[in-house]
Amino acid sequence: MTEQKPLSIPPASDKAETGRPTRAEAEEAVRTLLRWAGDDPTREGLIDTPARVARAYEEFFSGYQEDAEEVLRRTFSETDGYDEMVVLRDIRLESHCEHHVVPIIGKAHVAYLPDKRVVGISKLARVVEIFSRRLQIQEKLTAQIANAIQDVLRPRGVAVVIEAAHQCMTTRGVRKPGVTMVTSRMLGAFRDNPATRREFMALIGNPSSSLSNI
Repeated sequence: MTEQKPLSIPPASDKAETGRPTRAEAEEAVRTLLRWAGDDPTREGLIDTPARVARAYEEFFSGYQEDAEEVLRRTFSETDGYDEMVVLRDIRLESHCEHHVVPIIGKAHVAYLPDKRVVGISKLARVVEIFSRRLQIQEKLTAQIANAIQDVLRPRGVAVVIEAAHQCMTTRGVRKPGVTMVTSRMLGAFRDNPATRREFMALIGNPSSSLSNI
């Protein structure tokens, strides 16, 4: 699997090594956008906004600094022969649309069929978070999560379903609130065996109905 390169905001001393903007340059870019929007970045309410935005971006896009495959590599073989489906559903998902840099908010459901080894369930949630904390489109995000689990665990099958609301669609443009996008990625037995796929879908319930609780 090909990982995206980090896009963090480095300190000023790192600019020569990375070729990326310094934090000061990033903050100045925010001031430029504030002026372009029609406000005054020197007024009291906005004076610290550029620094806050830089810190927020470090948090929003921290996934560029983490390796999903490394998170999944610690597995366990003491399962007493357990080989049925492992499902983690309703994983809170917060990402940002790479086209408008506005939030994508929803839930992910992840399942796999173990082949002798299992991984801690928190690691599945971590993988979702690592890929979601990058600039994304939902289709790619869904595939990245499933592919990472398949590449590292080598299970008999992987299934990922994501249901999310995109604020690039609900707060601008066509302005259609209440719209949910659902994407799925099925690998191995989940793709080849309709009964396995149906069991997974039954376990996660009706995807779109659960978004009302977010």
